[in-house]
Amino acid sequence: MSTHQPDKDTNSHAAEDQASQKSAAEGEKGRAEALYDRFAERVRELVDASQEKGKEAMEKAMETAREQIAAAGEFSAGQGELFKKYMRRDLAQTELDVQALGKEAKERLHPSRLGAGALSSIARMLQATSTALQSLSRHTEEALTFNTGDITTAGTLTCTKCGQKVQLKHTTKIPPCPSCHATEFRKGY
Repeated sequence: MSTHQPDKDTNSHAAEDQASQKSAAEGEKGRAEALYDRFAERVRELVDASQEKGKEAMEKAMETAREQIAAAGEFSAGQGELFKKYMRRDLAQTELDVQALGKEAKERLHPSRLGAGALSSIARMLQATSTALQSLSRHTEEALTFNTGDITTAGTLTCTKCGQKVQLKHTTKIPPCPSCHATEFRKGY
């Protein structure tokens, strides 16, 4: 009987260690997400304060934010580079969506298409805007690909394999699909 007691204690300690490791992992996950939010906010502040605008200014702001936060010891240089990658991905997709919307609006609002009457023109413009926004919504959902392990902001992820929707209420590290365990998602907001 005395041989069973140490096994019971060993199992108890193993369970405590496992619970402690799980809690630490969850804390680290939340920390990475909070750091990404801090990084994004710092980039926004730097861009707002800058006289320059455009891609170069954004890249400069991302690098400055990465350097400042890494120098403060809040994350590693590698983690900062990963955050820059995530931000570039999101910005590139947003740029494509805005370009598509602008092109469609330009075609729909061309002066040769207007003139059949003010009311008719306004109705068409509103209808075109509605169509463009619906198209933007569809294209954004279809085009944004996110993978397990990426950090992303709030929104709805849809598993590309089984269609399971995962609602994210805040910035988080993307888990595998809870239904089929696949690792690729599309994102909607």
